[in-house]
Amino acid sequence: MKNLLDLNGRVAVVIGATSGLGRTLAVGLAGHGATVVPTGRRAELIDNAAPLRVACDVGRRESIDAFRDAVLARFGHVDILLNAAGQTLKCPVQDIAEEDWARIFDVGLTGTLRACQSFYAPLKASGHGRVINIASLGSYVAFHQVAAYCAAKTGVMSLTRSLACEWAKDGISVNAIAPGIFPTDLNRKLIEGTPRGTELMMRTPMGRFGKPEELVGLAVLLASDGASYLTGQCIGVDGGFLASGVNS
Repeated sequence: MKNLLDLNGRVAVVIGATSGLGRTLAVGLAGHGATVVPTGRRAELIDNAAPLRVACDVGRRESIDAFRDAVLARFGHVDILLNAAGQTLKCPVQDIAEEDWARIFDVGLTGTLRACQSFYAPLKASGHGRVINIASLGSYVAFHQVAAYCAAKTGVMSLTRSLACEWAKDGISVNAIAPGIFPTDLNRKLIEGTPRGTELMMRTPMGRFGKPEELVGLAVLLASDGASYLTGQCIGVDGGFLASGVNS
């Protein structure tokens, strides 16, 4: 029986790969054989070891399309698209400015849509296209004073389901990962050594925060032939957070 998790010969595009979980997932897919093309808004942060260094701003369709064209010109095909770009803001709902709300949605939700639309044709041509979107625990539950982020990530989960249903006939599987509490540059100040972090730890049955590399196994599965009949799902990697009721 062949190795269903083998990604050799597959080209994986990772958007939002210049930092945080996106960077770790890009490295993880490469470690399992994929040719990974990481990108983000800041060209100077794209790994020097990347096979193609082209910046991409998910807020601008022309930027995504130009990046897609550069990838296809270099490699000829795209098999995997992983969308990890996102922004957050801690602010009471009654005080959040509409421009901040719109910016968070534009990057986290509409940016995901733009990338999926741009890469639809090459993913269909692949014959085994895979889309992996990064959702959040906030796709399921509210987090105090981050309503815009949670609403955007809820939209990512819904978009994942819709794309999965529409694109199944095209041989494209679309799934999402909902990470639990993983300290990154995006959220570290909110959760390390704070009452918020203490509460989150208490609500996590495993009693610890996640390590970014603990997301790699699921990403590899969703990118591989091992997930050939798996689509439209949002899978939590959260130390039991979403399953938990009372932990003491």
